[in-house]
Amino acid sequence: MAKWRFLTNHAMVLIHVANHPRSTLREIAMAVGITERAALSILRAMEEDDIISRQREGRRNKYWVDFRALLKYPLGGPYSVAELVDNLTGIATRLQELQRTR
Repeated sequence: MAKWRFLTNHAMVLIHVANHPRSTLREIAMAVGITERAALSILRAMEEDDIISRQREGRRNKYWVDFRALLKYPLGGPYSVAELVDNLTGIATRLQELQRTR
């Protein structure tokens, strides 16, 4: 079993929110495998960076991911999120081609 995860908790929260915008904090935390406090901290950090916004709907929050802001967001290294997605897409395509040739 792998000792590390390819995607960070931040990435996992972002993916979950993008796919399930009406999730509760508990649902997000359970899906990612982190505490509710950690999920809230991640959501707040992404809100501060304008990656995620939320709106109250009754007793729940609805979340939106601003994909334009996300694509421009620096990763802390030489690559942007857009470049990472582009590279991962290329890798996925090459893996699919490799599987077809087996």
